[in-house]
Amino acid sequence: MKVSYNWLKNYANLTQTPDEISALLTDCGLEVESVDEIESVRGGLKGVVIGEVKTCEKHPDADKLSITTVDVGAENLLNIVCGAPNVAAGQKVAVATIGTKLYSGDEVFEIKKSKIRGVTSEGMICAEDELGLGASHDGIMVLKPETRVGMPAAEYFNIESDFVFTIGLTPNRGDAASHVGVVRDLVACINVRNRNQNLKINYPDISNFDKQTASGKLNIPVIVENAEACPRYSGVSMQGVTVKPSPDWLKNKLMAIGVRPINNIVDITNYILMELGQPMHAFDAAEIKGGKVIVKNLAEKTPFVTLDCVKRELSAKDLMICNAEEGMCIAGVFGGEKSGITEKTTDIFLESAYFNPVSVRKTARFHGLSTDASFRFERGTDPNITVYALKRAALLVQELAGGTIASEVYDVYPSEIKPKEVVLNLSDLARQIGEELPIEDIKNILSSLEIPILEEKNNEFRLAIPTNKHDVIRSIDVTEEILRIYSYNRLKRLGSITLTPNHAVKPDAMKLYNRVADLLSNNGFAEIMNNSLTKADYYSKNPGFSADELVHIANPLSNELDVMRQTLLFGGLESIAYNQNRKATDLKLYEFGNVYAKNLNADPAANVIKRYKEERRLGVFLCGNETGESWEQAQEKVDFFTLKSFVNLIFQNLRISKISVNKEVSSIFSNGLSYSINNKIVAEFGQIKTEILKNFDIKQSVFFADIRWTEILKAVPTKAVSYQEISKFPDVRRDLSLLLDKNIDFKQLEDLAFECDKKILQKVNLFDVYEGDKLPEGKKSYAVSFTFQDREKTLTDVQIDKIMEKLVKAYGEKLSAVLR
Repeated sequence: MKVSYNWLKNYANLTQTPDEISALLTDCGLEVESVDEIESVRGGLKGVVIGEVKTCEKHPDADKLSITTVDVGAENLLNIVCGAPNVAAGQKVAVATIGTKLYSGDEVFEIKKSKIRGVTSEGMICAEDELGLGASHDGIMVLKPETRVGMPAAEYFNIESDFVFTIGLTPNRGDAASHVGVVRDLVACINVRNRNQNLKINYPDISNFDKQTASGKLNIPVIVENAEACPRYSGVSMQGVTVKPSPDWLKNKLMAIGVRPINNIVDITNYILMELGQPMHAFDAAEIKGGKVIVKNLAEKTPFVTLDCVKRELSAKDLMICNAEEGMCIAGVFGGEKSGITEKTTDIFLESAYFNPVSVRKTARFHGLSTDASFRFERGTDPNITVYALKRAALLVQELAGGTIASEVYDVYPSEIKPKEVVLNLSDLARQIGEELPIEDIKNILSSLEIPILEEKNNEFRLAIPTNKHDVIRSIDVTEEILRIYSYNRLKRLGSITLTPNHAVKPDAMKLYNRVADLLSNNGFAEIMNNSLTKADYYSKNPGFSADELVHIANPLSNELDVMRQTLLFGGLESIAYNQNRKATDLKLYEFGNVYAKNLNADPAANVIKRYKEERRLGVFLCGNETGESWEQAQEKVDFFTLKSFVNLIFQNLRISKISVNKEVSSIFSNGLSYSINNKIVAEFGQIKTEILKNFDIKQSVFFADIRWTEILKAVPTKAVSYQEISKFPDVRRDLSLLLDKNIDFKQLEDLAFECDKKILQKVNLFDVYEGDKLPEGKKSYAVSFTFQDREKTLTDVQIDKIMEKLVKAYGEKLSAVLR
């Protein structure tokens, strides 16, 4: 959510700087994610001043240039060469002085002292497009004759500078989803920190509305058929409005927080939304067929075209704002095609309602829509502000669009939603916080948050909780409100902390995580952390996963985040696609994270823990080139063996050696291997299928290792590492060149070698592979080295020859190998 610094100051006498405001907001639970300085015109016209052209003569060496002298209020006149055809003596103009920076899109142009056809030029007389004030380049801007010379152009053109706070609003803080809501917290924070300051909120005045008499010429009655989904609906009619662009002040306020101005009527409803947190809608009265508004549900699969011209099928649970014949608006979510305001609109019906948050949330999720209105309705708006917001909007319509109040305010409110009463025990408050807060501060906070104390006795406060605070229902919630305004940082720190150390569990999962993370990071990998929520489409569109095992979210934030992830693969591919789109293609990434699935074999009556599976995984991703671009060596692409070497490095680092290698892998891989321990797969790795990569628009090969960290931890040796001296005796190497069947892999050669000798054979290595026309069909050639060493004596040729003969015989008998 974006909040304007200038806008906040409209509602309270705030003297704090933007940085101080940012710190206060974060301190009270409205975390400020960023603070951005913005200007209604880029650069703020800094260095541009109003000048008067004193003289204007034709340039002797250029027909289209003029030599001018300009008074900008400085000691000396400026000599400026100008190419505009309309420049003349006596004009008041906008002058960019030396050092001024002008902007055109992403380009920046700095005004410098220069010579043009031999004549010195000390600035530039500007056209409106050069200042960013319009698109015209027909000539320079000629200003009103009475304009003061030397006045900053920013002052003349009313250029606004502002700071915009981006607040990470949590779902429970619907009361702060507006500028007034944010100011309420700010005022409370400032008042409790500065006891001598008694800031008040300056609410917009609506008293003029009640002084007017409605003409009664456009009565549009309201009928609410579903009061559970719509507990309150308020509306008023207005006649004779003129739809036109909004004034600059309103446009600037909306644009500052990222809202696009449309026209004065729509902009007013958006302004009220951002000011008070009350969503509103303006209907063209001419489109309200039958002259009445009906709030009801329509039949299942009723077609409805929304404002974005998309035809949708309604659910029978969707609450609709209808006229006598058809639906006009999806309540609290999105307007209909015919409900909008156009240039031809002259009469309007203003809606200000309170909709059930659950109803709006379900409808928004069903249609995959998320709007500023649904954002607030889902979190809970204030049911007792609808009429106030309606009157505020009507007065702004009169001010900016003309028109008259044409009906009384319709307010359908069958069951009033009253403030909840909560008893706050001050002793419990002190116990929960850990210290006693000054009673003066507690009362100050409650007063600033507009929580009245109905009764005070026996060390207890009976409070009336405002209807804008939907999450405050218990005394502990009031404690939280008090504490966040008082500030957690102001609480006293304990002098000492008593801890009882627990017996360390082996292996230490955190130490092993750090060990492997350091290993990968030191080898050029970057750690990524993706959302545990993902979209179900990934699992239906890609092979290797069961949709039956998906864990669905009961109330998903969006269709993009509706299930728990079954794998780390898709999050990693999203990260690769993101980097690829920004020209970063050589990637080495890893992620530790949990994956989730339904336990299809569990008893339906079993508890939640048994019905679902949660497992820790390590995902390793490689793509692009193995090394960076260099003059010294050619780039090499990563491949399956690059990934395999890192997987082996992880297992070696964890001292896991008893591994079975299998060629059977998940169908997400086009080729790969899997590692097993005690017949349980602990890792799968290989090249991801092209069809999966296409779904992410990834155009290069991606290699992925899926390591089951939970299972790995069970296999890590708990015994301490033992060390031994380096042998004093030399090792001996012997090589064999073997002709083998193509289906024989190196692992079989290695295992068979160690079966033949376990005492002095130290290492078996494959250093060359040949497959070509010179070999018989179905054959390949392996060049294998064998390293021998005895830690107690020097080996003899007789010993080694004996083992080599045994090896050759075993290879011939068991693998049909032939020496080349």
